[in-house]
Amino acid sequence: MPQQSGTVSAVPGCCGLTVQGRAAAPFRMALGSCLSVEPFERQQERKDGSGGMEGKIVALTLAAVALGAGYAAYRNIRRKVRQFSRAAFGTSDLLQGLQGVERESEVTPKSVSAATSICLPNILRDFPEFQYDEMKRRAENVLTSFLRALDEQDESRLTEGTSELKGQLALRIGMLKDEGRQEHYEDIRIHRTEIASYRKDRGRCSVVFQTALQYRFWVERDGQVVEGAREKLRQCRYNVELLYIQDRDLVENQEEAGLAMNCPNCGAPLPQLGAKVCAYCGSPVVAFNLRIWNFSNLQEVR
Repeated sequence: MPQQSGTVSAVPGCCGLTVQGRAAAPFRMALGSCLSVEPFERQQERKDGSGGMEGKIVALTLAAVALGAGYAAYRNIRRKVRQFSRAAFGTSDLLQGLQGVERESEVTPKSVSAATSICLPNILRDFPEFQYDEMKRRAENVLTSFLRALDEQDESRLTEGTSELKGQLALRIGMLKDEGRQEHYEDIRIHRTEIASYRKDRGRCSVVFQTALQYRFWVERDGQVVEGAREKLRQCRYNVELLYIQDRDLVENQEEAGLAMNCPNCGAPLPQLGAKVCAYCGSPVVAFNLRIWNFSNLQEVR
């Protein structure tokens, strides 16, 4: 037989068999294909890597969507804030608008409860000698002197007032000293004063004046400003109570007993606190009773 040309090689087979010659080529290819198969672990790693990349893409996509939605919401809110600012303050800059409101509040006087037109006729009916202009001036003087007394921590600066008002001032000054605080009231200016109320009760009449005023206010402790500001104005309201006491002993000692004012001659009840003559016996009332107008209380109205 003629000898076959080509390379003859031997390939180990299964069960110890050896394949030789040209027949070994297909066997070698099949065997190489089997031997080149990747291990399972490496295949799994490749799949995990592919899955991780897909997860990152999804996460980035979601983040981009959320960022876009947030930006859209921000623009919408900013637009609404600007619309509100223009409507409320006349400017699209909200901060500038708020600063303008603060500046305006520094120079705009507070409103007062103006009941003078209602109360004054009733007061004059009960007390024809009541001098409105004089009493208003006195109320303003009491208020400014009270504030200056606080500023200087000097009770003697109070121009007038009952023992109750003087005690109120002394207590306030004492508390400030105990706390190591110093209140300052500078550039006090009165804007307006009106009668806010008029009441009659158990031997006394109460007329409350309400005053709108401005001042620069700040509080110091150990040389440091802890409240307010030296350079800023503050607009405020105060009530100052004016009392008419027809019988001081009756009011201070027997008020809780609920006694009414009576004629000192016949004992008949007096129809009104300002009565000068008893309607029953004609005896003069003023001659037997002490008539006092004085200021008894002061408080800031928020």
